[in-house]
Order: sequence, then C-alpha cells, then structure tokens
Amino acid sequence: MTQDPIFKNIFGEDWNKLPPVMHKHYANRPYTTDLVTVEGTLDVMCAGPIKFLAPIFWLMRGIPPHTEVDVSVVVNFESDEESNFFHFRRIFNFKTRKPYSFNSRMMQIKDNEVVEIMWSGFGWRMHYVWEAGRVKLKHKGYVFHLFGCLIPLPLTFLLGEGNAEEIAIDDNSFDMKVTITHPWWGKVYQYGGRFKVKKNI
Repeated sequence: MTQDPIFKNIFGEDWNKLPPVMHKHYANRPYTTDLVTVEGTLDVMCAGPIKFLAPIFWLMRGIPPHTEVDVSVVVNFESDEESNFFHFRRIFNFKTRKPYSFNSRMMQIKDNEVVEIMWSGFGWRMHYVWEAGRVKLKHKGYVFHLFGCLIPLPLTFLLGEGNAEEIAIDDNSFDMKVTITHPWWGKVYQYGGRFKVKKNI
C-alpha cells in the first residue's frame, strides 16, 4: 500500500515539476482519510443546451446549471480507506438560490487517463497533463458508470466538449477554470475563479 499521493502516479514524471500549491492540492493518498480544503469564489455561466437541460442537471446533482458571479465555494478533497478514489465535496453558496452540493469522485483508468464520476453515475473522461506551466484536463468523452464498468456515451455532440485548467498563483493559491464548448453554440458553460488552500492533510 503506497503512501504516495493518488495523483503522483497520474502525473508520472511530471509530478516533480508541479509547483508547491499543486502538491498541496493533490496531496491526498489512497486508502486513507486525508482531507484537503480549499476556499474561493467562482463566476458561473450557463447557456445553450446546458441551460435548456438545466432541470436534468439539477436532478442528476451534476454541475450547477446557473449563472452568477462571485459565488463563494468551499471544496473538500477527500480520500477513503476503502479505495484509491479522489473525492470532491463542493458547496456553492449562491446568493440567488440555496447552497448547492456538487459531489463527485475521480479514479485513474490508465496512466494519465482519469474519469470523474458524478452521484448519478454520469462520468467525464479526461487526460490529466502538466503543460505550458499549468495543469490541464483534456476531454476524452462521456461515460456512464454501472457495476464497475464504464459505458461510453456519445454525448459530446449534444453537450459539448469539457476542458479545464489550473494555474499556480503562489504557494497556497491557484486559479482554475472549467469550460464546456459546443461545436455549434460555442461556450455553453464555464466556472472559473481563484482558490486558496486552507487545510492540507
């Protein structure tokens, strides 16, 4: 049982190139109760098919299909003693609606390929890379997680392509942005802002 962080194996040789704040951000080890907490604010934008399908997204407890600026957000990155999953526990403290919990978990598929699985079983496959001085999450498609299997879902044409990036600001702060871009509608979803590490293991 390794005591290396979950993401050390995902980033591979690039792990040692990451700035200190990213080592803090991704410090969780597998099969532990490690906890890292970050706090910040996000600007959230929703349009096009994401806005049209908003009732489904709310029902599935996925990304919040809402538009608002300066949203206070707390994120707990958690490990559990039964797996090597990397858990996200997000609380969006919207000003125009009640606080919203968006929870998911990430697991490694192979090398730097990762899938993020939502409460509903819906998942987003991606490649995690260190490129051009930032962490990048590059879209690999959507899946449904059922009984341990990942079933490909051909939904990119409907929902758009999801990508994300994180940029170190200092040893304790980073900027992040998640964007979904549709081939016809353009940018249909985005949230981005700055976070500070408040608790590290």
